[in-house]
Amino acid sequence: MTDQTWNPLLRDQIAWHWTHQLRDRLDGLTDDEYFWEPAPGCWNVRPRGTGDAPVRAGSGAMTIDFAIPTPDPPAFTTIAWRLAHVIVGVLAMRNASHFGRTPTDYRSFEYAGTADAALAQLDAEYATWLAGVESLGEAGLARPCGPAEGPYAEYPLGALVLHINRELIHHLSEVCLLRDLYLHTQGKAS
Repeated sequence: MTDQTWNPLLRDQIAWHWTHQLRDRLDGLTDDEYFWEPAPGCWNVRPRGTGDAPVRAGSGAMTIDFAIPTPDPPAFTTIAWRLAHVIVGVLAMRNASHFGRTPTDYRSFEYAGTADAALAQLDAEYATWLAGVESLGEAGLARPCGPAEGPYAEYPLGALVLHINRELIHHLSEVCLLRDLYLHTQGKAS
């Protein structure tokens, strides 16, 4: 293969997974599944003023549970928490740092109060990410990530794209597994 361009390959890697292995598995996610706590002491997305996590962050009616430093072992996290992590920490913050999205972080984000709203946030941030990666072209993939990526500032943006692809595949596969667990333990078909 000669004259190979990496930008379409990197986009196709995640787009194929999104289209053929992931996104359809999230369709029909119910609010019961979204907020389901399969173990005691779960971290979740909760109505403001509820829960007992050391840190409860967010700008709207819902907050996300976490702690600094993360406890050992870390708390088990719900579908809502994992989706929020992907939406904010994996995609939205990177979209803000690299592709012109309004700046956000875990403390300033307005978390979804329903499964449908969370999936709409996920779809929007994913679309922004994919379009942003496409806009980089080949030259953009080679340029350094910059200060938004902390100790990885000198890494090429192509390395960040690979990292985000791994994060999306990893965390959203966990969400799918939790949906399977919910189905088989709660006795409800999705």
